[in-house]
Amino acid sequence: MLWVKSFHIVFVTSWFAGLFYLPRIFVNLAMMPPESVAERERLLLMARKLMRFTTMLAVPALGLGLWLWLGYGIGRGAGNGWLHAKLAVVVLILGYHHACGVLLRQFVRGTNRRDHRWFRWFNEAPVIMLVLVVLLVVVKPF
Repeated sequence: MLWVKSFHIVFVTSWFAGLFYLPRIFVNLAMMPPESVAERERLLLMARKLMRFTTMLAVPALGLGLWLWLGYGIGRGAGNGWLHAKLAVVVLILGYHHACGVLLRQFVRGTNRRDHRWFRWFNEAPVIMLVLVVLLVVVKPF
């Protein structure tokens, strides 16, 4: 079980690294002047590759988490409300990940309507969600 936990933590950490960096690329894309075609294409390439890699990391992170939950029974029984709260936050994180994909497609099509300030705020969401997950797992308040 400790091996599964260890790999779960590594994959989740790597997944979050991508979720932290991808919106920073969006900030740069939103600030890009229309005449900077080469720079825009390079940032889009970086964003596409990062999105693909981040998605590839999310799959084992979620799979190992499910293994811990269903296979080892972590979080089952009385006094484990923290896991339900954590799973709710994980659903929010998955929604954020999906939203990043939608925003990337908007940049690719050239239909983004948001400015760089919006993306700076959007970039803060995964930090808040990560703090919630860590607090729920370590403190187990419920």
